[in-house]
Formats: sequence, structure tokens, C-alpha cells
Amino acid sequence: MGVIELAWWQLALTALMVVGLAGCTVAARLGMGKSLLIAATRTVIQLALIGLVLEALFAAERLLWVALMALAMLLIAGREVMARQKRRLLGGWAFGIGTVAMFLSSFTVTVLTLTVIIGPDPWYRPQYAIPLLGMMLGNTMTGVALALDRLTDTAWRQRAVIENRLMLGQRWQEAIGDIRREAMRSGLMPMINAMAAAGVVSLPGMMTGQILAGSPPALAVKYQILVMFTITLGTGFGTLVAVATGSRRLFDGRQRLRLDRLSAPKG
Repeated sequence: MGVIELAWWQLALTALMVVGLAGCTVAARLGMGKSLLIAATRTVIQLALIGLVLEALFAAERLLWVALMALAMLLIAGREVMARQKRRLLGGWAFGIGTVAMFLSSFTVTVLTLTVIIGPDPWYRPQYAIPLLGMMLGNTMTGVALALDRLTDTAWRQRAVIENRLMLGQRWQEAIGDIRREAMRSGLMPMINAMAAAGVVSLPGMMTGQILAGSPPALAVKYQILVMFTITLGTGFGTLVAVATGSRRLFDGRQRLRLDRLSAPKG
């Protein structure tokens, strides 16, 4: 059985329901109606544009274009990591740490998955590489952003505790050790929760998409397990790298806490 085609009027009907929801939020004085409509509009525009780009990319199937697309995705994800932090490291460090951490984790795991496990020919075949990298970056981005935000915000709030530990002779790693561990847990928790609930509370997106496209459920399950494990690896290693690098940036060579390297809180 093939995929059921969707007409534009059917999408317009769902859009009208979103408009109706926005109207309900306005009536309830939630202050979210405008944001909801803007987000819905951005969704339509962004997905329509990416659809055109992917069609061209799939047709070309060249490593250069796949690499450029992957680079653009990485840079956008790095900016999102920076934007989601209440207190960010100054001097481009917030962008740099998040971007490098995602590159080292997501790109490495994606390439290994494509070359060793899935094995498409060529290995950079965009039908496999781009969706896998997109899911990897999206989840790693969330984990890294949560971890860095928890790290910097908690370090600011507990600055007196950290400085007292330093005065008592502890090294910087010990003085901020519990904060680093909590930050790492914050980054990993969403993926742990997603794996714990997969198949029981929710059907993950990739599995649902494959089933709707007509793939046998058993095959869809195998791909979903593979994707969830690889995403967890990318998120885990990305979070560890980001927190380790970010926490080191909070101290100078003389083991002094340098909160002047953090920006003022947003909002």
C-alpha cells in the first residue's frame, strides 16, 4: 500500500484549527496567540523551503552538497544552543562550545552509523545521511543547551559556595564537581525519558513515519531502535564535552572563579 497523498486543502483545514486554537488562547488571555501563529507560519515556510532543498539534494547526490547542508545544520544548531541559555559565556564561547561539542558527537556517530551499520551506497547518500544527522543534531542540541544553561545558571547562583571551596584548597574540578554532574544529568534526562516511554507511552516519530509510508512494523521498529540508540550516544557525548569545556572556561589559570565571563541574564 502506497502513501496516501495529502491535498493542500487538507493542510489548510489543519491550519484553520491552529488558528482556532490561537483564538482560544487570546480569549483565555494567555498572551500566546501571536506567538502560536508566528510559529505555525514559520513551520510552513521553513518546511516548504527545506522540502525544495532536499529534493534538489537527493537528485544531485554529491558529497559536497551533503557536506554543505550538514555544515549549515550544525551552525544553525549552534546558534540555537547559544540562544537557549539564560547566562551564556561571552566572547563567542557559548556558540563555539555548543557547536564543537555537537560536531564531535553528532557527526562522529552519524558517520559511524552510516559506514559501519546501515551501509548505504554511497555512504553519504542524502536520503539516509540528512535525516539521521538532523535527528541527531536536534536532540543533541537540546541536551547541550539544557546542560550548559544549568551549568552557568547554577554556578552563578552558588558562586559563594564555589569560592568557599576554592579558599579551602579544593581544585576547581572539585569545587564545581556537583554542579557539573547535575548539568550533565539535565542534558541526558530527556533522552533517557524518551527511551523509557518509547513504544509504551508514545510511538517515536521515525517509526510512525515509516509505518505511514507503508514499511513493515518490524522493520520500522529496528530502525527506530537504531536511531534512538545513536541519538542517545550523540546527546550523551555532546553533553559531556560541552559541560567539561564550559566548566573549565568558568575558571582561569590561577583556579579563580570567573563569572565575569558570563553575560547578564536574558529577559
